[in-house]
Order: sequence, then structure tokens, then C-alpha cells
Amino acid sequence: MEEVVKKRPIISARERGPGPGRYALPPTVGYMNHDFTKPSSPAYTFHSRQSSAMVSVDSSPGPRYSVDARVTRFGRMQTPSYSILGRGRREQSQTPGPGTYSPERAPPMNAHRRPPSYTMSTRTRYRTVDDVPAPNSYVLPNLLGSQVPHKPSTASFSFSGRRVVGAPSEDLSKSPGPAKYNSTHPDVMHRRQPSFSMQPRTQRPNYAFTVPGPGAYSPEKFYLHLPKKPAFTMGIRHSEFVTPLVVDVVK
Repeated sequence: MEEVVKKRPIISARERGPGPGRYALPPTVGYMNHDFTKPSSPAYTFHSRQSSAMVSVDSSPGPRYSVDARVTRFGRMQTPSYSILGRGRREQSQTPGPGTYSPERAPPMNAHRRPPSYTMSTRTRYRTVDDVPAPNSYVLPNLLGSQVPHKPSTASFSFSGRRVVGAPSEDLSKSPGPAKYNSTHPDVMHRRQPSFSMQPRTQRPNYAFTVPGPGAYSPEKFYLHLPKKPAFTMGIRHSEFVTPLVVDVVK
């Protein structure tokens, strides 16, 4: 008994291979990047005709160098040459005349005799202010107390604070006094009586804003602290080969 194979229609979307445009085969036309697995015919190129001027025209420089004919292998050979110029202009002499000198401004020399000269100045100012200090310029030491060592002074006494060491009030035994100790509370040694305390009246709480309403609770969120049951959703099966809807959008 032969096995019957059920043929299914070919769906292009099921084919996962690349399309024909995926491959980039080398061309078989031309010479550049030709497929080396295929035979190629000879290829020729067309070029313009070369100009005949390239052969007839000499590319070397012509007689463009200016060589002086008077230059020989021994040096420059030239006859003496002269030029005619105008007569030179003479300038006037720069010697100073007699009025240029001022002998009266020259300082007298020690070797020459000169008349006596005098100068006029103001009268000399004599000393009008005596530099001796006045009586109030001296600051004598105070004679009260024993401040001047070479002056006799009476006996002076000073008061000092109370001494701590060696004073009559010094505590030599270093023992605490009666006021150093605190008295013991009687309740420690005797029977304690009952004691009561008074406090203010207890205020009733105001439930205007502190009591939560029914909407404050969320019983559906019990899974926050309890294990959650599995949940399932019902949907519509979609095929991956369905052509998407293309709608013309008017701009």
C-alpha cells in the first residue's frame, strides 16, 4: 500500500530563503568585473587620433637666453667709457661769522684776572625762639607712695585676697560637712502610703476626618500578601501570512 502524501499549497510567506534580488552576481558583459567562470570575448577601446604636431613641434627652448657678447672666458672685455655731466654746484661756506660768538657768556678761568663780583640776598634771620623747654614740659614722678627710690616716703600698706593655704579657714581634715549629704526619703525605710495622680479629662476622638470610608479599602488587592491564582485571557488567533490592509490616505 502506497503512502499518499498530501500536497499543500505553496505560500510564499513561508519561504524564509532570500529572493532573487538578494544575490549580486558578477556581470558577463564588458571587461571590468567580468565573471571569471564565464568565457569573455576580446574587448577593444576607441581613442581619438593623435595630433601630428607632437612630432613636428620641437619642445626644446629656443634662443631665449641673453648672453652678453663682451663676456669671454678670460672675463668681461670692455673699453673705457665716459659720460658727460653738468657742472657741480658749490655750496656756501659754513664758517660762523663774528656775531655768532658770545665771549661774555664764557665762564671766567682761574688763570685770568677778573674784577670782584657781589650778590644781593635777604637779611639773615636770627633765632627768635628759645629751645629751652618750658616748666610744664617736665613730668616729675609722684611723691605719694614708695615710687621714688631716692626720696624718703612713709610706710604704705596693701590689701590682698584671702589665702587658701595656711589660712585659719583652711580645712586640714578634708572631711565633708553635714550639708554635703542629702536626706533620705521616708518611703525608702517606712511603709509607703497609696498615692494617686490627677490628669485632665479624656477627650473624645474626632472621627470627622480620621475614620476611612468604604472606598478606602481595596479587597480585590488581596494578592499583595496572599498567593495569586493563575489568570488566563481569551484572544483571537491571527495568521502571520495575512496581507496587511493598505488604505490610500488622502493628503
